[in-house]
Amino acid sequence: MIKKLRIKRHFSIRFRIFLAMTFLVIIAFGGIAILTIPQYEEQSNKYHEQRLERKKSQLQRSISYIFQNTPSTLNQKQLDSVFKEKIFQIADVQNVNFNIYNLDGSLLNSTLIGAENKINDLVLLKLKNSEELSIIQKTTINNVQYRSSYSLILDNLSNPIWILNLPYYDDDQLNSYELNSFIAIFGKVYFLILIIAIIFSYLISVYITKSLSEIGKKIKQTRLDKTNTKIQIKARSKEVNILVESYNKMVEMLNDSVKKLSKSNKEQAWREMAKQVAHEIKNPLTPMRLSIQSFQRNFDKNDSKFKSRLDEFSKTLIQQIDTMSTIASAFSNFAEMPAQQGEKINIIETTKLALKIFKENYIVFSSEFKDLQVRIDRTQMVRIITNLIKNALEACELIKEPKVQVIIEKKKKEVLISVIDNGEGISKELKNKIFEPKFTTKTSGMGLGLGMVKNLVDSYDGRISVRSKIDSGTTFSIAFPLND
Repeated sequence: MIKKLRIKRHFSIRFRIFLAMTFLVIIAFGGIAILTIPQYEEQSNKYHEQRLERKKSQLQRSISYIFQNTPSTLNQKQLDSVFKEKIFQIADVQNVNFNIYNLDGSLLNSTLIGAENKINDLVLLKLKNSEELSIIQKTTINNVQYRSSYSLILDNLSNPIWILNLPYYDDDQLNSYELNSFIAIFGKVYFLILIIAIIFSYLISVYITKSLSEIGKKIKQTRLDKTNTKIQIKARSKEVNILVESYNKMVEMLNDSVKKLSKSNKEQAWREMAKQVAHEIKNPLTPMRLSIQSFQRNFDKNDSKFKSRLDEFSKTLIQQIDTMSTIASAFSNFAEMPAQQGEKINIIETTKLALKIFKENYIVFSSEFKDLQVRIDRTQMVRIITNLIKNALEACELIKEPKVQVIIEKKKKEVLISVIDNGEGISKELKNKIFEPKFTTKTSGMGLGLGMVKNLVDSYDGRISVRSKIDSGTTFSIAFPLND
């Protein structure tokens, strides 16, 4: 039962409207059919009652005419005798059969064969108690319905002398035929109207829910991280108009919030980066200060090892200065990132040049091409390759048999550069963060490398992607438009 209820709840408004309208049409026509059949039966019953009443009235007029032409001095037996002779004349004239009973209910005469000799006592009681001096008794014999009219015949002095019984057979063949014909025609019309109603219901449901569908699509497309568009719907209802206006107001507020949030996030990101840059710059300043102070305290030009100590001191300072320069350059490159026109370079030669600074013999370069032209600044390209190789080497530090592959391929109108390592890999949680400017998994350093790489690649209409599996390795792929 719970599952059925849940399924019902998932029905769309359009389907519910369509179903409701169709159901109403079915109910309406069903109601018409239900009311029509009893109406026909009622009409048939009235028809038979009126027909029986007309026949009875005609008989009574004929009998009254006989009384008017019969002497009033005749006694009951004489009247009975006279009427026995006249009854068949009346039946011939009126073309109807009937029975005449005495007031006690015994048969006086009849134009029918097999007439009942005695009226039922219950019928006699109803007739005596009737104010209209007439009753109609219904009976069914062999599935055939009969009506019998019982009425008192009055003499010239308005005294009852006989009981007139007019049997009547309810012949419903005509009415039944008409009813069946009506039902057949009604069924065809009903089927046709039902088809039209279904089509009309569908069109109406589509029209009513069209605006709601458009609103639903817009709501599904609404995002917190982008600017959303307002709904523009013409010829909408008052209720839908209220809904649209509410949505548009919400979109305005949401767009304002997105702008404020974006601005806030950018400001927060730059604040965090500034803190990290300041921290990273301070780190080499401390050993530099200590080295200088130590050199000042121990400075002695007459010392036989003065020259070697001076060289050592100079190398230490130069190393610390290079570290600061690297940090400053990385931050500057990431912060500015202006799109550069670049130059047409041979990506094969440039990549080989970038790999020469690395002494590791497990770095392998391969390409079936000797010359693939790409429009990019040569220095920036070297920086991209260098950063990716450094990341690959760091990922393989704990691997017994490390391997780093650099493969350059041509795919349609693009140059694809892949840097593949068999290192420790990157988890799914970290894959979505590695290109963030301040993200790093190292205990030292800023984490600007991959963020800078992505921005450089983007600035030259390129794409960068990463595939990685824990304990299996990582593949960084860069695609640049080929410049033929």
